[in-house]
Amino acid sequence: MSEKRLTFKEMCAEFDVTPRTLRYYEYIELLHPERDGRSRSYGPREIARMKLIMRGRKFGYSLEGIRQWLLIYEKEGTEAQMRAWVVSADRQLLELADQRAQLDEAIDELQRLRDDTADALKEM
Repeated sequence: MSEKRLTFKEMCAEFDVTPRTLRYYEYIELLHPERDGRSRSYGPREIARMKLIMRGRKFGYSLEGIRQWLLIYEKEGTEAQMRAWVVSADRQLLELADQRAQLDEAIDELQRLRDDTADALKEM
């Protein structure tokens, strides 16, 4: 039974990223596809790494934070690495909560301004 492999184009489509993004992830050594001349192929390891990269981006991690995440993944999570991950996740959760509070404040202010303007229009 052969393992699943994706071409460069399939990898872009599978993860909804641009070719430039995928090449950049390779350039900064987050991904290491197999090469045959100019063509690249991505096996299960690289597909799993890309899933983790996308998850990290979704959670708001920097690419360096994702690099650390991938190191934990590669080492199969020793206790020390798992503890470091928990600390990192706690920091990121605080950052996301702060961003949410800022967004909620901006939404509330925009809604008030919109409502005030709509009320002013009704009085014209």
